[in-house]
Amino acid sequence: MSSSPIRDFLRHNYRHFNAAALIAAADDYKRHLEHGKMLITLAGAMSTAEIGLTLAEMIRQDKVQGICCTGANLEEDVFNLVAHDHYERVPHYRHLTAQDEQALLERHMNRVTDTCIPEMEAMRRIETAVLDEWQSRDRAGQRRFPHQFMYDILNGGKLEPSYQIDPQNSWLLAAARKNLPMFVPGWEDSTLGNMYAGHCISGDVKNVHTVRTGIEYMIELAEWYTTTATKDSSIGFFQIGGGIAGDFPICVVPMLHQDLRRTTVPLWGYFCQISDSTTSYGSYSGAVPNEKITWGKLGIDTPSHIIESDASIVAPLMFAYILGM
Repeated sequence: MSSSPIRDFLRHNYRHFNAAALIAAADDYKRHLEHGKMLITLAGAMSTAEIGLTLAEMIRQDKVQGICCTGANLEEDVFNLVAHDHYERVPHYRHLTAQDEQALLERHMNRVTDTCIPEMEAMRRIETAVLDEWQSRDRAGQRRFPHQFMYDILNGGKLEPSYQIDPQNSWLLAAARKNLPMFVPGWEDSTLGNMYAGHCISGDVKNVHTVRTGIEYMIELAEWYTTTATKDSSIGFFQIGGGIAGDFPICVVPMLHQDLRRTTVPLWGYFCQISDSTTSYGSYSGAVPNEKITWGKLGIDTPSHIIESDASIVAPLMFAYILGM
């Protein structure tokens, strides 16, 4: 394996426990890419944690062939892109009182752990741009997925004058430029999803179905998986966090096998989850990979890993290792 500063450091020092699991998962990720493709799932607040600093380069270097993310991660990468200078970090967030939180609310600063997103500079600026797209497609009778609206806005350059970070560090911009396959289940739960509902209620958008969601995303995922996965080139599953971003896409394989009888479609060819949640055998999201065998998602021989740690620490290290930084 080629030498690089981060890779050499990790291989020398990360020898046991979760540290060793990180190395094993990264090595298997690299091996899988020699003959397969990779889907990454983004849960939590990874965009606000600026995962784009390494994920954008992973996308540019074809280390990622698809992404499933929450609506929050979809939009928060763009919030950071256009409003980073107005963000405020709150390093003492563990000690905030209810009164401190109320003061942030009154300043329109929405807190995500140690980072406050400015409503006016981030959310409302994006709302203005995306509302134009929603209404334009609505008038034309055209329907688009949430990520396609964001791709259109980014590729169209509407927001470029407002960029406040190096655009090389935006993972969504990197994905938009490649038209990377993307799936955003539960988009309605996001800030923009809430705004969209409001604009439908107020009549600014006439047809609620102008934005495609949910079941249509699963249909799109099923077709992508069927045409992309082969016995010689399976798709791996790299899961950051838990929740819908991971639970939604991993179910596509048993659905293809059991409901559509596409039994020749291969199982997921690699699995890794980074999570600091305690493993619980009564909880799907916290279950060990072997439980997924019984659901027809993973096979006996699928390289499988769980790294029980903070994804904001582990994911950038793994990406840097894979990239040879």
